[in-house]
Amino acid sequence: MDDQMLAARLHGTGDLRVASEPVPVPGEGESLVRVTAVGICGSDLHWYAEGGIGDVRLTRPVVVGHEAGGVIAAGPRAGQRVAIDPAVPCGHCELCVAGHRNLCPTVGFLGHGLTDGALRQYLAWPDHLLHPVPDALSAADVAMLEPLGVAIHAHDLGHQQVGDTVVVVGCGPIGLGLVQVARAAGATTVFVADPLAHRTEAALRLGADVVLPHEPAAFAAAVAERTGGRGVDVAFEAVGSDDGVGLAIEAAMPGARVVLAGIPGVDSTTFTASTARRKGLTLALVRRMKEVYPRATALVERGTVDVRSMVTHTFGLADTEKAFEVAHARTGLKVVVTPTDDV
Repeated sequence: MDDQMLAARLHGTGDLRVASEPVPVPGEGESLVRVTAVGICGSDLHWYAEGGIGDVRLTRPVVVGHEAGGVIAAGPRAGQRVAIDPAVPCGHCELCVAGHRNLCPTVGFLGHGLTDGALRQYLAWPDHLLHPVPDALSAADVAMLEPLGVAIHAHDLGHQQVGDTVVVVGCGPIGLGLVQVARAAGATTVFVADPLAHRTEAALRLGADVVLPHEPAAFAAAVAERTGGRGVDVAFEAVGSDDGVGLAIEAAMPGARVVLAGIPGVDSTTFTASTARRKGLTLALVRRMKEVYPRATALVERGTVDVRSMVTHTFGLADTEKAFEVAHARTGLKVVVTPTDDV
């Protein structure tokens, strides 16, 4: 194996450069992984278009990308296909010990802050965060396990019960994952809303029952008509906009849970307090995910969740900038970059 590789490094807003750099050397307890597929996430688009996400800004050129899978390149597990869990919690703080690894205050994360991400041909990563995957899953399927994991964690926070009605506002990959997980968990009716027709069409194909109008007044009227004025049992927002949050709150019945999975472009979220207060809603915010990779893998392997049809564009590493332009235009669903060929 050559000691040089290609990596896509973000130098500033909209300034993404593919160049040669040394192959990383694994440390103690790490393996070198040949990266076969990386999905471009909405959070990656924040880094690309805005130079940061939330209150974290780009301070040095960084490799982005965290939805990834690959093949272990050397060592006892050489040749094993794996999904790469992007979060490295400390493992010993109060939150980690309590099972909330996603809330660890010192967590490291692929492609975030000072931690280089997966848009490169090789990366070194902790062995215990490299999850074996079955051969039935394609390289792109493996990369899609990360957004599906976020959808599973968001669904867990919604406390949906069998027979509940559900709304999913926002039909990007996480929203489409939520549609399928909610259906698998026994939702009787899954409503969706999104301003992009190709996304709501995908939602219907993947198990949604009803597409609601996205305009607020028409949305409220449609929810009232479809639920007999009751509202839905659980509402999921996967947009990252105040309008999306407002629709989810509007759809929720009194006493319901509203789960906010979207990441806003600005570091704030605003909604009509009186509506949420009078309904006595419980708002839950999604922070990445917990230990969900085995569940996500099983759902895809069994065909319960279809991630393959969500991948609408694939690019090689040399065309990463074009991949980001397509993802930012939101003309498809999931854009995947393939740094190296799969086995």
